[in-house]
Amino acid sequence: MGSQLGGAGLMLVNMLINIYLFLLMLRFLLQASRADYYNPLSQSVVKVTQPAVKPLQSFLRPVGPFDLATLAAGFILKALSIVLIMWLAIGGLPPLAGIAIASLAALASAILKIYFFALIGMIILSWVAPQASHPGAILIMQLVEPVMAPVRKVIPPLGMIDLSPIVVFIIINLVDGLVVGSLTRAAGISGMLVGF
Repeated sequence: MGSQLGGAGLMLVNMLINIYLFLLMLRFLLQASRADYYNPLSQSVVKVTQPAVKPLQSFLRPVGPFDLATLAAGFILKALSIVLIMWLAIGGLPPLAGIAIASLAALASAILKIYFFALIGMIILSWVAPQASHPGAILIMQLVEPVMAPVRKVIPPLGMIDLSPIVVFIIINLVDGLVVGSLTRAAGISGMLVGF
C-alpha cells in the first residue's frame, strides 16, 4: 500500500513538473514566434516562468528570436526531475547520457503538444469566432502562424477549406513518433517520465 502511494506521489510530482515544462516551452515558442509580449496571457506565462529563467538570463543571451535561457531552464528542470524521481523510485541513477537524451525528448514533446493544442484551438476559433479579439485567440493565431505560413505556400486554401492544418497535424505526429519516440528509446528511461 505504501509503495503504491509513493508511486502515485512520484507520478503527481512528474505531472506537475511536466506542466511547468509546458509553460516554459510555451514561453519559448511565444518569443520565437514574436507574439505580442504585452498580451495579458503572455505576461502571465512570463511571470510564472521567470523564477526558473532569470538565473540563466545573465549568461545565456537570446539567439535571434530563440531564448536559450528558457530552453536551458526547461532542460535543467526536466533533467533534475528525472534524477530525483529515478533516485526515489529505484534508489539509483540512470546514465547521464540517458538523462540528457530524455530531457531533450521531453522538450521536443512539450513543443509538439503546444502546437497540437494550438492548432486545435485555431481550428475551433476559425469555425466559432473567426474575427475574435480575445487575447487568447490572438495569441493562438500568433503562435501558430509561423508554422502554418510555409505550409500554406505549398498547399493554398481551397476556397473556404484550408487543408494546411491537416498537413501540420501529420508532421507533428510523424516527428512525435519518430524523433521523440527514438530519443525516448535511446535514453532507456520510461516514456512516462519523458512525455505528457
